[in-house]
Amino acid sequence: MPIKEIIDIISLWTLPSIILIILTVAIVRKVPVYEAFIEGAKDGAKVSFNIIPYLVAIIVAISMLRASGAIDSLAVLCSGFLNKIHLSADVLPLAFVRSLSGSAAIGVFSDIIANNDINSYTTKLSAIMLGSSETTFYVLTVYFGAVGIKKYRYALLTGLSADLIGIVMAIIVARFFFA
Repeated sequence: MPIKEIIDIISLWTLPSIILIILTVAIVRKVPVYEAFIEGAKDGAKVSFNIIPYLVAIIVAISMLRASGAIDSLAVLCSGFLNKIHLSADVLPLAFVRSLSGSAAIGVFSDIIANNDINSYTTKLSAIMLGSSETTFYVLTVYFGAVGIKKYRYALLTGLSADLIGIVMAIIVARFFFA
């Protein structure tokens, strides 16, 4: 049997197996499964309501940055340096926005695809960049805000460092494979 078929079978049955194992262990330990599920759903709803203000704040901030043209202006300012290192200015807004919001980054990526050929170096670099970094500010705002963490200086530094490393590695990988 080819390895692809084996992986397909494993991926098909992994989630149902996990659910079955959890239910079996719960029944053996005499845990009231339905009641525990309902209690977890109530806690999930409370968390959802608690993070709404943080979500609204980050979405408004991203919308203001995109609508004001600040991100595009930054790309124009840096275009001279980017040309020297043979990098398109189209990817700079993506590199900047990715740390802020995933949906904004996908919007920028859609613009890059619309303005470039799907097989262009810029599009491929953008796709790699989109997958190699995290929405650091979104995570800090929503998840840390939901649990009440106020001091996240080191988490911010670590997240932004990881984003920068992801962007640099995306450029290196794209150059290696597609340039």
